[in-house]
Amino acid sequence: IISGKVRLEVESVDLAAIANAALETSRPTAGARGVALEARVESMSGLQVRGDPHRLQQVLWNLLTNAIKFTPREGKVSLTVRRADARIELCVEDSGQGIAPDFLPLVFDRFRQADASTTRRHGGLGLGLSIVKQLVEMHGGTVRAQSAGLGKGATFVVALPQTPIEVPDAMRIDRVVAEGEARQSVELEERDAIAGLRVLVVDDDADARELVGRLLEQCGAVVQIADSSAAALAALARGRFDVLVSDIGMPGEDGYALIRKVRALPVDRQGTIPAVALTAYARAEDRAKALRAGFQMHATKPVDPAELAAAVASLVRAKGHAA
Repeated sequence: IISGKVRLEVESVDLAAIANAALETSRPTAGARGVALEARVESMSGLQVRGDPHRLQQVLWNLLTNAIKFTPREGKVSLTVRRADARIELCVEDSGQGIAPDFLPLVFDRFRQADASTTRRHGGLGLGLSIVKQLVEMHGGTVRAQSAGLGKGATFVVALPQTPIEVPDAMRIDRVVAEGEARQSVELEERDAIAGLRVLVVDDDADARELVGRLLEQCGAVVQIADSSAAALAALARGRFDVLVSDIGMPGEDGYALIRKVRALPVDRQGTIPAVALTAYARAEDRAKALRAGFQMHATKPVDPAELAAAVASLVRAKGHAA
């Protein structure tokens, strides 16, 4: 989405229906967290725009999920759909932790998080709001964030034109085509080195786990996933793996703590398993820190298929030479 390689299926969209669908999808999460979810839709008719209904529902779902995540128990999240001149506005407002004034201009930047520590309380890659902005602008709209400050909640306002949109050809590239090109970028030699390997992938973000797992499976690896450091250690205790691929930034116990615990294990319990650090922290000092902690390789997010395959294949070859 961020690179523009996504196709919009443009049709007439009833934003009231989109809003109701996004609300129903979000209600279980809100209920589990004790957050009240409310809706104020100006009218059930006359709220049509031209756009991709699936992508617009994704926009609303991302905003609602984000609001619920940062709203404490007994807080409130509301969705308002209203007309504003020649546009229709979708407003997601919460009574949550709010946004600091110095972070407000950066809230839509990729990989930006108010809490950027590797053990932050809330998981994720810091991509949700960036994706929202990208999709809204592809529909000819705008999105803005408002907050009176920390502890005072936040409001996100999406404004969409009621006039037809023109989608540039560059935005009509099918995601399947893009994935096919990515698969072709992985060298055959690296595929052969990875084929048949048992790889343990650790990441607290479900989408990131699925992406990394799929890329490795396309190279012939047998992949098992874990969503936390504790789950990874339990998996290592249960079965044998050839390579460990772990995210660094995870809530509670980060990837550095995980690899230190792994390296403290005896050899017969996989204490010397080759390991790749996978992280959005891509500075030279971050790479050095990962290597000092016990990883042998470092690959950056967003995941590049060729880079990931090369890192895993390199570890396998190094282990073979050492043996």
